[in-house]
Amino acid sequence: MTADEMKEHISSTFAGIRVMEAAGDVFFLFDPAGDLPPERQMPFATIVTGDNYERVSELEEPGAYRLNIGLTKATYTAMFGAAPTKRDDRGVLETGFDYAERDRLMPHPVYASQHWVCVVSPGEATLDAIRPLLVEAHGFAVRKHANHARRSAL
Repeated sequence: MTADEMKEHISSTFAGIRVMEAAGDVFFLFDPAGDLPPERQMPFATIVTGDNYERVSELEEPGAYRLNIGLTKATYTAMFGAAPTKRDDRGVLETGFDYAERDRLMPHPVYASQHWVCVVSPGEATLDAIRPLLVEAHGFAVRKHANHARRSAL
């Protein structure tokens, strides 16, 4: 699945989202009214197409991209154990995973400590696993949005 196909899949599957793009990367936010203030604009998934943030995923290869998904702590922990905290001298989390490996679900190289996972160039090996994780991430974003709206109304 190409980055454009993944963008189309996410955009057409999930309700209430806003798609933002910057520097070739795509950010998916739950923002049903399109009025989230900047400090509340946290994506539930992203597509990164280049080595702008880190180089360990080796995204300079033609067609390579990384799908990133923010999960609940419970789901992340069930999949990978406790979130990592130790970083190397480049700021990359030490998890034992090869972050350049293609089509493998793994902790995010920078944001795993916030319960994010990623797949570089998702394909047949990971697509079935990715779909329910995207559903969870979207649902989590919906709940956070509703909780904030409820607190704001008090």
